[in-house]
Amino acid sequence: MKIQTISLSLALAAAIAVFPEYSAAQSFGLDQMKKAGTAYSVDFGALPTAGKGSITLRTPTISSRSGGGKKSYFRPKTGSHAVRLRHLIGFAEASRDDYDSVQHGARTRPVKRPTQMTLAEIFIWIKATPGQPHAIGRYQFIPSTLRHLVRRAGIGTGTVFSPRLQDVLADLLLEDAGYSTFMAGQMSRRKFMHNLAGIWAGLPTSTGRSRYHGYAGNRATISWPFFETEVANIFGR
Repeated sequence: MKIQTISLSLALAAAIAVFPEYSAAQSFGLDQMKKAGTAYSVDFGALPTAGKGSITLRTPTISSRSGGGKKSYFRPKTGSHAVRLRHLIGFAEASRDDYDSVQHGARTRPVKRPTQMTLAEIFIWIKATPGQPHAIGRYQFIPSTLRHLVRRAGIGTGTVFSPRLQDVLADLLLEDAGYSTFMAGQMSRRKFMHNLAGIWAGLPTSTGRSRYHGYAGNRATISWPFFETEVANIFGR
């Protein structure tokens, strides 16, 4: 199977170009990218270093669904494998607010929509509101995971928590789950799905439950048969 993808290193290089504050040393900003006619997209190729820097899972990396109302699932007919997989994960994790979702247990919510906040503003909100859940965005990043990803990617805290940035951060987690290895045919679908469930608490294991069922109120929000069917549909295997 021919994989028409770009490597994670190239994807991050593109992200650095798109987000002017992605790296303190990066001065090539979005305006220059527009002039150059460069479009940003992320997909993964088979990386020989895929296992390096992976997150060790002791507690949920991502909280389960944020609440805020039910939503219906629709199956995207276009988009890369990564785009369609992120859509499925977003369905399991986020409310109808999608990229602006905030964990339903948060008593004090941010004043602004998350997609209008900088990372610094999100961290200030987290620090100012202890003792409540803070999972945020389409992929329900919990504070420790968000900080880890921001440091890992070298993103400046002045960067806006936009949908595009959220997708970039989620793609790092997909790689931690073994995306490149799976795409190269070196990991089974079942193993990859279990790895995803080890990161996103809203996704089930083959038992039908979240790996973190009952931990801080987490639960699987979709069934294993549904999860299996959709992943098979996305990847054709």
